[in-house]
Amino acid sequence: MTSTVPALGTRTAEGSALQGVLLDMDGTLVDTEGFWWDAEVAVFASLGHALDEAWREVVVGGPMTRSAGFLIEATGADVTVAELTVLLNDSFEDRISRSLPLMPGAARLLAELAAHDVPMALVSASHRRIIDRVLDSVGAHHFELSVAGDEVARTKPHPDPYLVAARGLGVDPTRCAVIEDTATGVAAAEAAGCRVVAVPSVAPIPAVAGRTVVPSLEHVNLPFLQGLMTL
Repeated sequence: MTSTVPALGTRTAEGSALQGVLLDMDGTLVDTEGFWWDAEVAVFASLGHALDEAWREVVVGGPMTRSAGFLIEATGADVTVAELTVLLNDSFEDRISRSLPLMPGAARLLAELAAHDVPMALVSASHRRIIDRVLDSVGAHHFELSVAGDEVARTKPHPDPYLVAARGLGVDPTRCAVIEDTATGVAAAEAAGCRVVAVPSVAPIPAVAGRTVVPSLEHVNLPFLQGLMTL
């Protein structure tokens, strides 16, 4: 799966104004936000530093470079961002190789959207190596393309990943529904002009005009997403 799919003609899902669904990965489809924090805690412990639990909300959902940079500055650890990125990805990949739980409602939602031929893309700030491991478990066949954080010049909270995904699907980003679990991801999707469903994982996300907040994916189905286009 790559993010370099050529633009296609605009398509619709069974006549609906909904043209595509773009989904975040960590904390949205797979229950891995805790895995990332555990990996960060373990890596910094090996470097001789303890992480403050309050920092978890700062790094959640962010691109690796931002999270790594913040934690290095906060702890004073003697490690570069590039070195830390490798350590964190290794630690996280080890964890998902042992267990990769789906979020409640994720499998049902993916199956429903696929059954109705709704174009889907996976859009994550995680690196390609991590996304491909997750897709092996979640099912790469559900997605026409995926966009990784290390494949775009600017990742979340910038709109670029969602604009790349919409262009790859050949759809209008303003006719796409995005499902996200963090404020960083929500900011990226809204900046791209997408309709956003927030399913908060670690930190709360306020409901505002143009944004729908639900407690879990169990509250989301195709009619629900189609209804967002009429708001």
